[in-house]
Amino acid sequence: MWSTRSSGLVVLQASLLILRFAATTSAIGVNYGTIANNLPKPAEVANFLKTKTTIDAIKLFDANPEILRAFANTNISVTVSVGNGDIPALVQLPAAKNWVAANIVPFYPSTKIIRVVVGNEIMQSANKDWIYNLVPAMKSINNALIEAGIKDIKISTPNTLGFLGVSEPPSAGKFREGYDKDIIAPMLEFLRETKSAFMINPYPYFNYADSISDYILFKPNKGVYDPNTRITYSNMFDAQIDAVYSAMRALGYSDVPIVVAETGWPSAGDPRESSATVDNAASFNWNLIQKVNSGKGTPLMPNKQFETYIFALFNENQKPGATSERNFGLFKQDFTPTQPQPQPTDKKFCVPIPNTNPQSLQGNLDWVCSQGIDCAPIQPGGSCFEPNTLWSHAQYAMNAYYALKGRRDDNDCHFKQTALLTTNNPSKLTSKYF
Repeated sequence: MWSTRSSGLVVLQASLLILRFAATTSAIGVNYGTIANNLPKPAEVANFLKTKTTIDAIKLFDANPEILRAFANTNISVTVSVGNGDIPALVQLPAAKNWVAANIVPFYPSTKIIRVVVGNEIMQSANKDWIYNLVPAMKSINNALIEAGIKDIKISTPNTLGFLGVSEPPSAGKFREGYDKDIIAPMLEFLRETKSAFMINPYPYFNYADSISDYILFKPNKGVYDPNTRITYSNMFDAQIDAVYSAMRALGYSDVPIVVAETGWPSAGDPRESSATVDNAASFNWNLIQKVNSGKGTPLMPNKQFETYIFALFNENQKPGATSERNFGLFKQDFTPTQPQPQPTDKKFCVPIPNTNPQSLQGNLDWVCSQGIDCAPIQPGGSCFEPNTLWSHAQYAMNAYYALKGRRDDNDCHFKQTALLTTNNPSKLTSKYF
């Protein structure tokens, strides 16, 4: 997200803006991956984050000593990781004590280590030696920290949403049978006892489809209805987190907090990865930050702010797999931005509330067009006739009325409580009428 001179300055300022906005409430951090041969030195990274941004939390995928030394005295919170392959051995307390002595004690508390995560996405590894030793290893590392006199570093482990046997609708979320009571329940019990958090890696990106792109990218959309709770979800991120919460609640652990260990969007991909674009990455990450920092939580967990780590700090040119895997970074190796962020705007748009019934939409459309508003653009052959849907035409009419009134206040976007105001421009490429 960063630039060097002249024309790049605007991009730099926009990028600085997003990170300052992100860190005002200490809710947004970044994953600092290092599978690359062209990254800046850790000391440069630490200085950059401290002096050019207000990012105050990073998550590592190892316990790299050079990075831990570089972040000493920066007051930036650091999460370190235990390698997947180390898990079986660390079940034994002597091995855990040796790990803590080598990877934590020399750096703490000068480096603000707040968490040790044991492994990464172990439940998806299919390695039973890792899976069934995971919770014992977590307990062993915790005991080793305590014996070393360190009591304020928490233990957890990041999980993909693949551990869900049921994820839709969100209220029906359940963990996969076999792992739910044998692995997940003991893990949640440990997290409850140690006042730690359950860590998840939700990636709406991997569920992308053109038909639900607005839903995935936090843009205005009709939403997805949960018939059990009668809640209409306006974005997939909320739905995924609530599905996990429902699964936790089903096991009796709804009180354990949730941390989003990874989420993000790639700015480039292979030809088949058509959604991996700069615009989509900027849209997802910017809207994610606004969503998290709003403190509104999710429908099933209102008024909560989830500690969230964007993946990733840098593009990593040596990661295997599809092109997208190497392009999740917010920054290139020279600290220039990969995805210029949109500037905040005070301009608002009037759109229908998700799941508004067709009768109300038609009523709003008919009423607006009877008030002298020019509705010719949404008539056959008009510039905004496509997409030819009641929703699109009503949206056009309602916002046209709101705009004609000067966007003065909420009263001009009321429509008998079937409308809401948004700063996201809902225009389509074929209908730039806003």
